[in-house]
Amino acid sequence: MKTGKAFYMPTLKACLSIFRIKTAQGLQYRMAGLAGASTSIFWVLIEITVYTIFYTYSNNKEAGQIAGLSLRQLVSYAWLAQLFFLMQPMRIDSEILGKITSGDVAIEMCRPIDLYFHWFSKTAATKLTPLFWRGSITFLVGIIMPAAYRLSLPASFSGFICMLISFASAFLLCTAFGMLVCALRLNIKWGDGPTHIIMLMGGILSGAYLPLQLWPEFMQSFLLVQPFAGYLDIPLRLYVGTMLPADAYWAIGLQITWAMIFIFTGRSLMSVRLKSIIVQGG
Repeated sequence: MKTGKAFYMPTLKACLSIFRIKTAQGLQYRMAGLAGASTSIFWVLIEITVYTIFYTYSNNKEAGQIAGLSLRQLVSYAWLAQLFFLMQPMRIDSEILGKITSGDVAIEMCRPIDLYFHWFSKTAATKLTPLFWRGSITFLVGIIMPAAYRLSLPASFSGFICMLISFASAFLLCTAFGMLVCALRLNIKWGDGPTHIIMLMGGILSGAYLPLQLWPEFMQSFLLVQPFAGYLDIPLRLYVGTMLPADAYWAIGLQITWAMIFIFTGRSLMSVRLKSIIVQGG
């Protein structure tokens, strides 16, 4: 068996080629991107309206301020949450899932490339293409909205740079967790139900549905260090200014640490599952 550079360099080149091809395929679906962007924009406007009502007419109007998140920051958070939400693993790539359920995964195992990184490249490309069409349109609409509904500029230039680095780490983290769920799904006895529940819990704990700073105070320490905060909440805190750039070092380090844990666990689990995989279909 090849090891070292003789094995990893061809694998890396093959994965980059797969990533490029899959991304190019995804960019062809322009109308799907426009439809998705319309949904995102409509959803953000509903969220902003609800938050505005809460901050304006709630009996405890200072609750948001106490949590350290102003209405202006919350509006920007809502817009950016729709962009970062597109990276989150809400389902297994349909092509990969089809190979698992049909038994074609046996053919995949015959390819002269590490199956984990092969699927990792496909999963990453599947997440990247919606960001180009749907995400860019949503972002542009956000910055031209009336003042009360507008996406604000970053709290600071250094915070924006840290957010970009954190965004890249979040992309790696989301893909790594998606591949961990993929490895779990290799057990066909599970079905799709448990995997959907696992991914949904990740979305909830990421702050996609409610910013983590608005959760109960006694949960804040746990919420910040659990892996799914790295999906969305950490990059957005850096953008809106509720996390200082000085804190970005440990926050981004936490994202990368969780991503490495998911990659190691997912690859190890996949290796074990492939040794005893049950192939059905024909």
